[in-house]
Amino acid sequence: MLKTFPKGGVHPPENKFSADKTIEALPLPEQVVIPISQHIGAPAAAVVAKGDKVVVGQVIAKAAGFVSANIHSSVSGTVASLDPVLDSTGYKKPAITITVEGDEWLAEIDRSPDLKKDINLSAEEIVAKVNEAGIVGLGGATFPSHVKLSVPKGKKADVLIINGVECEPYLTSDHRLMLEKADELMVGISILKKALGVERALIGVENNKRDAIAHLKQVSAGYAGIEVHALKVKYPQGGEKQLIKALINREVPSGSLPIEVGTVVHNVGTAFAVYEAVQKNKPLVERVVTVTGKKLENPGNFMVRIGSPISKLIEAVGGLPDDTAKVVNGGPMMGKALSTIEAPVTKGTSGVILFPENESLRPEVQPSCIRCGKCISACAMGLEPYLLIRLSQRKMTERMEEERILDCMECGSCSYVCPANLPLLDYIRLGKGDVSAMVRARKN
Repeated sequence: MLKTFPKGGVHPPENKFSADKTIEALPLPEQVVIPISQHIGAPAAAVVAKGDKVVVGQVIAKAAGFVSANIHSSVSGTVASLDPVLDSTGYKKPAITITVEGDEWLAEIDRSPDLKKDINLSAEEIVAKVNEAGIVGLGGATFPSHVKLSVPKGKKADVLIINGVECEPYLTSDHRLMLEKADELMVGISILKKALGVERALIGVENNKRDAIAHLKQVSAGYAGIEVHALKVKYPQGGEKQLIKALINREVPSGSLPIEVGTVVHNVGTAFAVYEAVQKNKPLVERVVTVTGKKLENPGNFMVRIGSPISKLIEAVGGLPDDTAKVVNGGPMMGKALSTIEAPVTKGTSGVILFPENESLRPEVQPSCIRCGKCISACAMGLEPYLLIRLSQRKMTERMEEERILDCMECGSCSYVCPANLPLLDYIRLGKGDVSAMVRARKN
């Protein structure tokens, strides 16, 4: 029997329309808009000025703390402005706009396709290199990767887990990476193992990607200490805590990080970025993005420069179908609707989904909860969403904290199964904001 996590979960229609589409390089746009905060933590601080000339790979904003990440230019050209620009959240955020002029790269970046297997850096040098390259979690969370690799004193990792689950419907960018860049992934995983000082790495892949599982097993045979595990298809198995439970049967305590149970989790896209940073001196200036939708005749997976407008991705798949009513940044379960398709691709952009009119409107909310318990059965964190929405509506902040609202990973499973169509996740997000503010005030 295939492994999975035991608590909760749902199985939305997969809709992996672009799974057989090889990764294509998106042509360079005329201009890129690069936000200086594309990660969890402190925004980076700009180190360029209007009128400056930049090349691909050049640092344009430096990390402003330990939990922060460097930002690099993804193009060569001239800095046009350092002004707030609408991003995928719908709010104006500080960004660096660059007019594209050619495609000149830093000389030290190795752009050859040759595989470099020998790892010559020490663990400390690897962490420093990952930090310099501005690598963050590419599964969507965008947590700075060097922080995960910096194991706190008194803690020790004994296993590295690589997340190749890609449980969000529609998205296939990780699937294609596993098929097309398997050797690079294995070297990247070996680098992460060395950085953490562990001998064992487990790659978890859901069983709807059997071609990727077979390919990874074949390639991993040439790399010591790397195992590939097929997992049952169940959302949200890509959550760190769910994946850890599924693969090694360890339970991360409430409010704790995976290192508490001796493990660190990285996404396959992150492992590939680590390979390019350490072996090729290439910072994180581009990533794979899925562009898909039921009405698209030619969905695809694209290697995209950070800062490219999402409209260019949509043009690459033939433009917006006539009945498109909503464009979502990310997957349908955890992604968010865009207010403008001119918003830039960021390090956390895994996919762009185009939804037709009939799938874009929320169903009508029924008068009240009927206490059916479906939301409790679906919650992979063992929470009681029907209770949390009531507490959030009544601003009962301390009680929400007691009921572990901060453990919610906002997967949306509760809203997905609710027969009354209650906006459970919306109110839980509001409640989490209130509780987080209370916790910060308490610390001060």
